[in-house]
Amino acid sequence: MRYSSADLNRKTILITGGAGFIGSNLAFYFQENYPETHVVVLDLFRSNITLSNGNLRSFGHFKNLLGFQGEVISGDINDTALLSKLKRDYQFDYIFHEAAISDTTALEQDLMIQTNVNAFKDLLDIAVAHGANMIYASSGATYGDAPSPQRVGREAPQNVYGFSKLMMDHLAHKYTKKYDHISIVGLRYFNVYGPREFFKNKTASMVVQFGHQLLAGKNPKLFENSDKILRDFIYIEDIIQANVLSMNPKENGVFNVGTGKARSFQSMVDILQNELGTSLSCEYIPNPYIGRYQFHTEADIESTRAILGYEPRFSFEEGIAAYVPEIKRLFEQEL
Repeated sequence: MRYSSADLNRKTILITGGAGFIGSNLAFYFQENYPETHVVVLDLFRSNITLSNGNLRSFGHFKNLLGFQGEVISGDINDTALLSKLKRDYQFDYIFHEAAISDTTALEQDLMIQTNVNAFKDLLDIAVAHGANMIYASSGATYGDAPSPQRVGREAPQNVYGFSKLMMDHLAHKYTKKYDHISIVGLRYFNVYGPREFFKNKTASMVVQFGHQLLAGKNPKLFENSDKILRDFIYIEDIIQANVLSMNPKENGVFNVGTGKARSFQSMVDILQNELGTSLSCEYIPNPYIGRYQFHTEADIESTRAILGYEPRFSFEEGIAAYVPEIKRLFEQEL
């Protein structure tokens, strides 16, 4: 489905983190809807390099791009020589910046700030030089433990990841004040789930993780009182919609991207059981993260509606139903 009436054919689009979850979905959106668009994917494809918590530094995976016919570049956004080459050898019309150290449990503050904040400034300089509109991934993590509904201007990040995203938002605001020939939009994603997230491993959504537990015949393990632990879960198609609507916005700014409705982890498992035809008993375990755990997130999306024209299309039930065939395929072919 097209989310914009703009003619994007023959435009050149850079997608950083394009072999990751959201970036790869964007790449295929443009390939399928605007086949004459030149899409350049830049990604630090996965290697055996891990962070101190044991998780991979990069989740980019070639399988997320199977069928993609655009240009693929393997590289690190911290590589200034690479960014200089992009600035010199290309002429981008739009930049979708999805690359980041996105692991909220990462302890490497230096790498987080370098990758998420400093490299973002270099990419903003490319956008300015090329006259390219910038759409970048901010995060609901900027809100930390702020009460629901979470609103722009009420940030309280609780980890370095959320802090880095908030610093990106401040940097973007300074650029919009200084340069008026491009637009810059930050999108604060809430809890995203859907196809092409599988290779995020342990940081993939609990939708796919619970789905695979159920398909394996395992009782799903939930924290105690999971009917009272709520998140704003958003299906990937609505994330793509928000990104495309941000390409030529009425105003610059930072916008929440969620459904505006909080749903429980218990409801997630119940919907999955209904879709998969299982009836396994849930096992409830103590929550070891009390005191540093969000119990309720719900995006205020009024400005996103008013300025971007965004309207979430998928309820939690509809998103999971759309996702189930892919969850089954992954279980059969990857697990």
